[in-house]
Amino acid sequence: MREALIVWGGWAGHQPEECARLVAQRLEAEGFKVYVEDTTEAFADPAIRDMSLIVPMCTMWRIEKEELDNLVGAVVGGVGLGGFHGGMGDGFRESIEYQFMCGGQLVAHPGDMIDYRVTITRPDDPIMAGLGDFDHHSEQYYMHVDPAVEVLATTTFSGAHAPWTKGVVMPVVWKKRHGAGRVFYSSLGHDAGELERPEVRTILTRGLLWAAR
Repeated sequence: MREALIVWGGWAGHQPEECARLVAQRLEAEGFKVYVEDTTEAFADPAIRDMSLIVPMCTMWRIEKEELDNLVGAVVGGVGLGGFHGGMGDGFRESIEYQFMCGGQLVAHPGDMIDYRVTITRPDDPIMAGLGDFDHHSEQYYMHVDPAVEVLATTTFSGAHAPWTKGVVMPVVWKKRHGAGRVFYSSLGHDAGELERPEVRTILTRGLLWAAR
């Protein structure tokens, strides 16, 4: 049986505990044994190197060096890493090594909760199969992104809330490798309610399954 670790905490506005419960249920439905922890100390446990998947939900949290070293070592060694929105993309702002592994870092969401469009750029990819472009209401994440990621979906900024961003095409969903590990990220999923939207739910579930070894 494949095993997954979910670690939740950080900024409460992203409802990390509720989101952890939802993601755990989805992974259990896919046959995973899921461990849910609410402290970054879980990342320091050598046993995580035997996991199939790690899902961080740690918006604006901090991580100790030994915890980060073990987490990165697990992914480099082949453990999958997958996550969404600020829980992964704004997890540990002070750690560039973590950002290097994830493939990107949130820097702004102009206008906060707004309407925007998500464009599927890789409809041939199994994660995106059968999905079309869709309108979305949430924070439109502006991110610093590793140019080596494989982009699966994007959004285009209108400039309405930050005029200098008009026309910028920003990755929304991507996948990549980090060592022997697979890494998946989606900027969709501000809270538990958003995780229940069909497109968001499908993309995240498929992405986590892809990342898991």
